[in-house]
Amino acid sequence: MKSSGDSRDSGASAMSIGALAARFGLATHVLRHWESMGLLHPVRDAGGRRRYGAGDLTRVATILVLKEAGLGLGAIRSLSASADRAARHEILRAEAEDLRRRIAAARASLELIEGGLHCEHEDITECPDYRRRVAEQIRSRVPDADRPSGAPRTRAARPHPAPSPARTPSRSPSEASPA
Repeated sequence: MKSSGDSRDSGASAMSIGALAARFGLATHVLRHWESMGLLHPVRDAGGRRRYGAGDLTRVATILVLKEAGLGLGAIRSLSASADRAARHEILRAEAEDLRRRIAAARASLELIEGGLHCEHEDITECPDYRRRVAEQIRSRVPDADRPSGAPRTRAARPHPAPSPARTPSRSPSEASPA
């Protein structure tokens, strides 16, 4: 990510931190954080206030585009700091691979949810596809001591957070099953 323009633009094109933040719908502390990470380099006016020029406008837009693509600020900083094309390509290659993994996980999640929507069983836990996925999850979590010799280790999926109490359906006393 090469810089475009210069933050040292003078005159009417210079913006305050508030004006730049408002233009992109950001809080001013976000721009200060990006500055502390070395992503932005505003000039200071005689009163010590940050002034942003056209180059900063382009950099903020670039940061937002890359964040929307899934890159973290560290990767964005590495991209902007690297003058080596091969190094930038390696960063982007790694990010693309990570994105492919996240897309695959999201597709699998969507398939599970859509399967539940189209399942004819009263209870999703009775659906054959759901049961197959649960069985796969159990098989993938076999402890090393119980794994047959030579059996491949499978990488466990990242666990989903437990549902919050607000999202957990509550049962009335009449619905509760006897213990």
